[in-house]
Amino acid sequence: MSDDRLRTKNYPQHEVILRNRQNLEVNGVLNVESFDAQEFVLKTQYGFLAIRGENLHIKTLNLENGIVAIEGLIYDMGYFDEGMTAGEKAKGLFSKLFR
Repeated sequence: MSDDRLRTKNYPQHEVILRNRQNLEVNGVLNVESFDAQEFVLKTQYGFLAIRGENLHIKTLNLENGIVAIEGLIYDMGYFDEGMTAGEKAKGLFSKLFR
């Protein structure tokens, strides 16, 4: 999404709080698209948010209020737009790092 598109929409506040790479709190979540012990994909008002790590599990899930809390060792996280899978986004990122 371009910055202009984000500014023109009146989305509620969206925050991502990471503490010590082990506790992640996200608000403004619309849905949990997929999850396992290594990866979560959350749909937010600002696109999909992929969280990768080790021993990940849900601590709090309240989609009515748009809140998700995840515990575990977090390696990375990033946003991607609809139509692009988390794997495609990660592949693009890593290919740029190791050229």
